[in-house]
Amino acid sequence: MDWKFYPNFKAEEFNCSHCGENKMTPEFMGKLQSLRNSYGKPMRVTSGYRCPKHPIEAKKPAPGAHASGCACDIGVEGDDAHRLLKFAMILGFTGIGVQQKGSGRFIHLDTLTTGVRPTVWSY
Repeated sequence: MDWKFYPNFKAEEFNCSHCGENKMTPEFMGKLQSLRNSYGKPMRVTSGYRCPKHPIEAKKPAPGAHASGCACDIGVEGDDAHRLLKFAMILGFTGIGVQQKGSGRFIHLDTLTTGVRPTVWSY
């Protein structure tokens, strides 16, 4: 993938923390770059691609959105979380997970189209 099309992100931010692989899709990254352009602020990626053997994915009955290369988690809270959510919904992200209590606050974003989509959930 040619990362020059996503100037606000580095490939390393999306590498699997278990094995180092990175299978993010160009379609997802294009939508994420559009979100960054609309949001107008840096976005801290806390989780990008996860291989099927990643401990979080391995606990699931089947690998989830992160293993498809169509998802990431963005560390954000408060007013910034509200703003990011607004733009994510406008841009058509189909899966939005919200973790906004305690430490480690983030918003999960994905573009999956299978299953129950669009959907929003909380952790």
